[in-house]
Formats: sequence, structure tokens, C-alpha cells
Amino acid sequence: MIRVIISTMLVQMKQSFARPMFRFCLIANPILNTILLYEMYRDSGETNYMAYVVLGAGLMGLWGCICFSSAGDINRERFSGTLALIFAAPVTFPAIILGKIIGNTVMSLLTMVISLITARTLFRIPLQLVSPVYFLIALFAAIISFIVISSMVACILTLSRKTELYMNCIEIPIILLCGFVFPVSVLPSGVRIISYALSPTYAVELMRMAVWGVTDTALFFEKLGALMGLTFIYAIFSALLYKKIDRHIRISATLEVA
Repeated sequence: MIRVIISTMLVQMKQSFARPMFRFCLIANPILNTILLYEMYRDSGETNYMAYVVLGAGLMGLWGCICFSSAGDINRERFSGTLALIFAAPVTFPAIILGKIIGNTVMSLLTMVISLITARTLFRIPLQLVSPVYFLIALFAAIISFIVISSMVACILTLSRKTELYMNCIEIPIILLCGFVFPVSVLPSGVRIISYALSPTYAVELMRMAVWGVTDTALFFEKLGALMGLTFIYAIFSALLYKKIDRHIRISATLEVA
């Protein structure tokens, strides 16, 4: 199964990069977002643009790639007439989808590098990463969380023919609710309840803490525990959802026309 996941991941990376939309999300999107966020924060008094400009633009690009690739893969397989073949393959359907999602997510990390290069090249702004070890821990936890979220979304969209509508609808709300480009604390208290039910919120806060410098390790690991706890809940929900979808598909046999 590991061999299948790795081979699927490599093929998916080649196929994704061949699509113009994915290349736009991967390359152009973080550049444009970096310019936009710099103009937003230029007169804000912020001294470390890494926290909101580079990190925000990189995460926006990462989430955009996940929305328009990992979520859209189900629709592309259905359009190509191969979704049912993948579902009925000897290797389990989740293993193939997981390989696709890992490939997209790993490739999408390039958005953060592009955002960093853009900020340094165009604006010569001060960029600091005070706690690099904590940042790597937070980034690794965030990657796992995004992979699990993508798996859950892929499962939900397996039975839908409105994939393009849904993946457009989830991009901007997640960026706003999870505080990719501004702190969640500025949101109304009722909205913050939703924000802290979403694991990317904790991932963003952890990486931002590492950028500024982790002075309270207990708080850092408390948020890390919340992130991993929500990720685990999402993973359980995704597994249960797949079982229900699998049973429904095998009974109705309408996967391609659901």
C-alpha cells in the first residue's frame, strides 16, 4: 500500500503541474497575495512582515491549491470516467486518494517559498523567524491537518456532481475564519466559536507564535494538542464517512451519476 501511495503521489504531482489552473495557484497566486498583503500591512506599524504577509500569502496559496486540486480530483476522475475504476481497484480507494492529496499538499508547500522570495525581492522588508524549530513542528502538524481535511472533503464530494461549486465556496470562508491574514481575535465572538472548531486556526496561530518567538512553551504545546486532537477527530469522521459512502455506492451502483 505504501508503494501505491508513493507512486500515486508522484503521478499526481506531474498531472497537477501540467494543469494551468494549478500552476496559477502554485506560482502566481502567492506572488499576487504577497503584494496585496504587503500593501495592506505597509502602514500598520508591523515590524515583522513574516507573520502576516509571507505566512498569510503562503497559506492562502496552499489552501487554494488544496481546494482546486485535492477537492477537484474527484470531479476530474468522474469526468474522465475513471472514478468507478479507482473505487473498485484492488488497492483501497482511500489509499489512492491519500496519495493524490499528499502529492498536492507537498507540492503546494512551494507557495510559502515563493511568497518569501517575492517579499524579499520586491520589497526588501524585514523577515524574522525567531523559533525555527517550533516553526517546523507547527508546519509538520499543519501539513498533517491539511491532508486529513482534504481527505474528508474528498470523501464528502465523492457523491456530489457539484464539486466545482463547493470547492469555490470553501476557499475564502476558511481563509477568513482561520485567520490566515489577520488574527482571529478581530472576529466577532460568535464567529470565533466556529474558528476554533477548525484545525487550521490552531495551525496558523502556532506558526505565527514561532515567527514571533515562542516565549510560553506550555501555551504552544496546548495549541498543538488542540490541533492534533481536532485532526484526529477529522480522521475518525473521514473513516466513518468513507464506510457509509462505500456501502451506499455498492448498493446503488451510481457512483458516476450520483
